[in-house]
Amino acid sequence: MGKLNVSMLRYLSSEEFRVLTAVEMGMKNHELVPTPLIASIADLKHGGSHKILRELTKHKLVCYEKSGRVEGYRLTFSGYDYLALKALTTRGSVQSVGNQIGVGKESDIYIIADEEDKQHALKLHRLGRTSFRKLKEKRDYLKHRKNVSWLYLSRLAAVKEYAYMKALHDNGYPVPRPIDFNRHALVMELVDGHPLCQVHDVADPSALYSELMELIVRLGSYGLIHCDFNEFNLMINDSDKVTVIDFPQMVSISHLNAQWYFDRDVQCIRDFFLRRFSYESELYPRFADVKRLHNLDVEVAASGFTRDMSDSFDEAAADFKTSASSDKDQEDNEERDSSPGQELEQDESEDDDDSVEDNPMEAHSPEHSVSNEQQNMDGDAEACEENPVQRPSEDCELEELSNQNKLHRPYRDTNSHVTGKSLEDDVSSQSSSVTASSMDSREIRNRVKKGLDKKQRDMRRRKRGEASAVTRSRRENRETVKHDAQSWDDW
Repeated sequence: MGKLNVSMLRYLSSEEFRVLTAVEMGMKNHELVPTPLIASIADLKHGGSHKILRELTKHKLVCYEKSGRVEGYRLTFSGYDYLALKALTTRGSVQSVGNQIGVGKESDIYIIADEEDKQHALKLHRLGRTSFRKLKEKRDYLKHRKNVSWLYLSRLAAVKEYAYMKALHDNGYPVPRPIDFNRHALVMELVDGHPLCQVHDVADPSALYSELMELIVRLGSYGLIHCDFNEFNLMINDSDKVTVIDFPQMVSISHLNAQWYFDRDVQCIRDFFLRRFSYESELYPRFADVKRLHNLDVEVAASGFTRDMSDSFDEAAADFKTSASSDKDQEDNEERDSSPGQELEQDESEDDDDSVEDNPMEAHSPEHSVSNEQQNMDGDAEACEENPVQRPSEDCELEELSNQNKLHRPYRDTNSHVTGKSLEDDVSSQSSSVTASSMDSREIRNRVKKGLDKKQRDMRRRKRGEASAVTRSRRENRETVKHDAQSWDDW
């Protein structure tokens, strides 16, 4: 969680970035990523992931930890910064990194320059600081999740802020222009001004007060509430033009506690003006005065929207789906009535016969034989219904069929009795299926053997931390034996 140090960024190789990315991918379902998994994900040409991990640990881009019987590596915020900066540099959004110009309870802000030497602001989200750890009570990033890393939560905060900033900027709201983002890093326009908390004198406090209240109401007309609208998140320039910043905590006006958040924003501005400029006004907006004119909370999926509005959207979608399905069923019925069914069945049977002749192996497959059995059984049943006098007793037929199944095909029905095929056809079909299955099993054995060989190589190449546990135990045993032998000689 320290300051951003990009001195090593230019010296890292592609293989080292590959290992960093492997640690990041492994942290999706591992708190500590084991070394064999990192080596498997990185898939380096000549191995060497353990050596690279030691270098990355030395520069504090990854951290090796061991808790009980679990040991492995985790990505630090510095390593996460390097991965984000590498992606932004590849896109051309970041060319150089300058000084730090701001620090907050959940982010750090730096000056950067792009390929055209234009200065921008880089915001790195740092969720998990000691002063801001009660995240479940203050943000809804977790939603249904219980245990996630601070890196992932920082990424969610950056994604939400970019979405809010993009939507508001497109609608003409005074916010910095968003440029690019990756992981937890957000590149935006550099605002020419100072935070309102550093301003001690303005030309017209009443005009500034009215403008800030209008901004709160205007944001509510978009369907959003800032939830942190105070002097620390308001930038003001020399001409008293206001720019609003910091948006990850915004909620919808349909939120359960929307009125409380709205009144808190208004009260923060009133208290600041009374404390700093000794200005107090009886005119201030109420939550009931807010009229929705836009649905930006729907576009950016603001917090609180899904609780109140998703049900109506689901009902509308369900109605549309049922109407579309009814129209489709009606069209299918009309087509079924107008099309000649007998000609279609004849064409399908002819096509099936041609396909069987073209592919003799398919004719002897178990699926095809089962389908033939079913068709022939259906044909025999229809023939028996037409001629009830010639139909044999069902008990005798089932008994003979079971006996033949036990002799020839113990795991599926035979075709010799039902379809009238000869036993030679059954034997030939069995032999063809056996040869096909033997080829498949041979290929499977080869693949399993390759997989076992690879697993054994990985086990031999496994390293745990700075040295393997086996090597450490052997060293300790050698030292113990040497000490005992020396003691015996002295005695």
